[in-house]
Amino acid sequence: MKGTAGTLPCPAPERGHQQMVREQYMTTTPGTSLERPKNEYIYKIGIYGWRKRCLYLFVLLLLIILVVNFSLTIWILKVMWFSPTGMGHLRVTKEGLRLEGESEFLFPLYAKEIHSRVDSSLLLQSTHNVTVNARNSNGEVTGRLNVGPKMVEFHSQQFQINSKDGKPLFTVDENEVVIGTDKLRVTGPEGALFEHSVETPLVKAEAFKQLRLESPTRSLSMDAPRGINIKAQAGNIEALSQMDIKLHSSDGVLLLDAETVRLPKLPEGTRGGSGISQGLYEICVCPDGKLYLSVAGVGSTCQEYSRVCQ
Repeated sequence: MKGTAGTLPCPAPERGHQQMVREQYMTTTPGTSLERPKNEYIYKIGIYGWRKRCLYLFVLLLLIILVVNFSLTIWILKVMWFSPTGMGHLRVTKEGLRLEGESEFLFPLYAKEIHSRVDSSLLLQSTHNVTVNARNSNGEVTGRLNVGPKMVEFHSQQFQINSKDGKPLFTVDENEVVIGTDKLRVTGPEGALFEHSVETPLVKAEAFKQLRLESPTRSLSMDAPRGINIKAQAGNIEALSQMDIKLHSSDGVLLLDAETVRLPKLPEGTRGGSGISQGLYEICVCPDGKLYLSVAGVGSTCQEYSRVCQ
């Protein structure tokens, strides 16, 4: 028997919807082979056309940017001399940062300690001035050192210069200036000028040079609690004054210890009658060394005024 093949028609798709693939169903008799009809519509998966070209162009642009950035990074590392220990002349050590050669800073440098190598000196150079500031925990400036083209200024409560063994050589504060050296030497041709008093245990000139203490417009006074010793081993001692020279000892005697004591410019009187003093006086000496004046006469009048010694 041969059977008849029949088809079941699919309902027609509505307008506006995607057309579905139509399948055919056939009934065949045993031993009969029929080819199955192919699908009318095939869907392709992927990017095609201009979208594919744009994607390839974008990937190529990213690859070019990556190569350029990598090249610039290698160039910067080479120019700046980057290394595992630092950059250029800058080295990072356990003790801090180390700079080899000359370095220029465009902005302020903050550091706890700055020192040079053992075999070289430390040089700070600027076209205008070099300023070093010290600040406290609040950021306030407590000390300032300004080295300018014409002046070196230091602002602080105290300024001190020490020797290599820590001995203070020069100290300045608001009240006094202390020079801690064993010897202060002034080599200027005009000497040293002091507007006020000077306290020192010794004033001495250089060898084969003269020592001169001078007050051009005022008086010169030397005071000592225990005594004043003026000594010239190879020359004379001269005291010059426009007015009077006074040697005063508040508690003691005035001792002139010499082979000869001369007063060459004392006025001398002329022979005249007795009782005429002519305004002249005689210097007399008491047994205890005290000096006193008596009216000059033809002979000595010290005995007449000897009551002064009593």
